[in-house]
Parts: sequence; structure tokens; C-alpha cells
Amino acid sequence: MQANHTARSREDDEVMLRLRPPRISDEAAVLTSQRELAAEDFVFAFLRPGQSFVEYVQSVEDHRHGRSIDRGWVESTWLVADVEGSVVGRSSVRFDLNDYLLAEGGHIGYAVRPGYRRRGYATEILRQSLVVARAGGVADVLVTCDDSNVGSAKAIEANGGVLENIVDIDGGPLRRYWIR
Repeated sequence: MQANHTARSREDDEVMLRLRPPRISDEAAVLTSQRELAAEDFVFAFLRPGQSFVEYVQSVEDHRHGRSIDRGWVESTWLVADVEGSVVGRSSVRFDLNDYLLAEGGHIGYAVRPGYRRRGYATEILRQSLVVARAGGVADVLVTCDDSNVGSAKAIEANGGVLENIVDIDGGPLRRYWIR
């Protein structure tokens, strides 16, 4: 599932942000994004050790169709956020919750690359991810963020997120929101 929607840039110029499945041609951008976010202890793409990017793209497609899902994982889709041909971020949409996702991960996880922040992309990525989640049968959507991540909290609240609670996890306080 993909969507075409508009997010505003810092200069208030309209740009098209589109969530779409990864392509083989995205390899360099995804690997660069992975390095950028690893510096912040955040995972951009869930590449397994030794997995080629071609295999990764195939696994994303398989998971999107409920195929080849490893034990402990749920049916999901992983999408890149594309603005005018540049990968600015990503979204992970999970169509079910296991114990870990209910406690910490939620239905939707998203990231914006450091060089593209403060342009409204997180809010738009989440908005489009909600469309994908609902199309996949998720009515009440759990979204979480670190308590210290003010930008993410604002993006969640801008999309109708209602804070349920703040819980302590190994990484520190975590905000848990529901979007109905």
C-alpha cells in the first residue's frame, strides 16, 4: 500500500512525501540512513547480518503479504518515505501486536533522517502510516516514543494521539499513545 500526500518543508514550499515499498535502487540511501540513525542508537532498516539488500527487499515484500514471518514477528510492512526521489525517512507498520510490541514498539514505528528533520515529515509519515494500518485492519493504533523525543510526541499528538501512560523500560521512560 502506498500513498501520495503533501508535507510542508521548512520554507513552506509544498513537496510530495510518498510512502512506498523499498526498491533495489534504494540500497545506498537505506544503508546511509542506517548509519546515520545508528549513531543515535536507532534502527532504520532491519537488515540481518549477511543479508543482501536484494534479500532484504524480498523479505519486506514477504512480510507485507504475511509470508516467511519469523517466530516472534508479526505481519508488517516497511516503507521508505520518499520526497522528490530522496529517502527522507521510513515507516514500519505492524498489523498485530505481540507482547513486546504491546509493551514498547506499538503498531507504527517511524524515523526521519537527521538532515531532514523539522520539516513536518514525521507528522506526514505517521499520518500516511495510519492510513496503511487502517487499511490492514487496525482500528486502534498504538504508537510509542521516548519521553525525551519532543518532536515525535508532537507528531503523534498532531495525528490525534492520546497519551495513555509513560512507562519505564531499559532505554528510559517511554510514552505510549493510542490513536483511535
